[in-house]
Amino acid sequence: MANFLRTKYENLTLTSGSGKISAVISISIGALAVCAALCFLFPNLLLTPEMRGLYQVDLMKTLLYIAVAISFSFGWYSTIANTRQRYGFTGIGLALSATILSALPVGLSRYEIRGVYVGLDYFVLTLLILALVFIPLERAFSKNADQLTLRKGWVTDIKYFMFSHLGVQLIAFFTIIPVQVLLHRYTDNPIQNWVYGLPLWVQFFMILAVVDIGTYWIHRAMHEVPWLWKFHAVHHSSEHMDWLASSRLHVVEILANRFAGYLPIFLLGFAPGAVFAYLVFISFHAIFIHANVRFRFPVVRHLIATPEFHHWHHSSEDAAIDKNYAAFLPIYDRVFGTYYLPKHLASKYGTVSDDIPEGMWGQFLYPFNLKSKTNKMPTRSGSIPNT
Repeated sequence: MANFLRTKYENLTLTSGSGKISAVISISIGALAVCAALCFLFPNLLLTPEMRGLYQVDLMKTLLYIAVAISFSFGWYSTIANTRQRYGFTGIGLALSATILSALPVGLSRYEIRGVYVGLDYFVLTLLILALVFIPLERAFSKNADQLTLRKGWVTDIKYFMFSHLGVQLIAFFTIIPVQVLLHRYTDNPIQNWVYGLPLWVQFFMILAVVDIGTYWIHRAMHEVPWLWKFHAVHHSSEHMDWLASSRLHVVEILANRFAGYLPIFLLGFAPGAVFAYLVFISFHAIFIHANVRFRFPVVRHLIATPEFHHWHHSSEDAAIDKNYAAFLPIYDRVFGTYYLPKHLASKYGTVSDDIPEGMWGQFLYPFNLKSKTNKMPTRSGSIPNT
């Protein structure tokens, strides 16, 4: 199935008037509508408990019907405009499936908080919002105008996106709980009380500074320690930069980064409001710095990480290897000698060797393959691949 999707839907040129754009919209909205309808039917398993109180059944039903109508309309147009009618009919089929599911008795009224949940609603809402923001943004202000929206590797990246959002409870279990166990003796101390009493905006910037210094060294170790690089190489294996490429992270790296981030947050006792603001901001920022946009941000680019700054970190050009580790504050790269921001923009991405598999599961197993030989440095592996 994965190979079929990569063959049929990657490197797909979407030309206006051919029905392909309509088919993509129809299939995408239809698939999300089916997921939303399933959330109505199985709220105990699929809904995120923290978000349940925000939903109004009548409003959400109306939005679902609108999504179905959009999916059906674009699918119907695609069958007329495109000779390959199966794409349009796929969207229509998804719209009809969502309609049938939405007609079944709603389970929201009998919702009860349970210990195990999937968080399908979180995945649907996040994907929809980010797609509506970043796809038009990247089309209007593209750094690489020739890069396709459905470029090579997007199928793999959407799987990573799905895993990281549907597996949020599992990831939290393996990061937050170990931190809490480790720091259970360090509660209610004078430092925590002092930090907690600071204004929330001060705490917000403190979290940025404290967490970023830790993630800088975790990130640097991922590059400079050979066995750790195999995990991080998965993230660098994408030869194209856009908002979806930010999701390509090996689960081991996700756990390491989350643990390193939660440790100082719990140790210093920041207020929940400041932590929530930080998590929302840094999540959006992490996606933005991978986006295929040409913004340069004069002056600001030297103070905070921008797409230009982070694209150089992903570059496979000789001078950019092992540079720009900071997630948010480039000052750490300046201090520790890893800062690189030339006048021109990066144009070549990916690892130097090409032995990393394309699929998500192959990439998950890749670091455990003793025969893998991925290198970063051109001098150790020959020529740099073109993108």
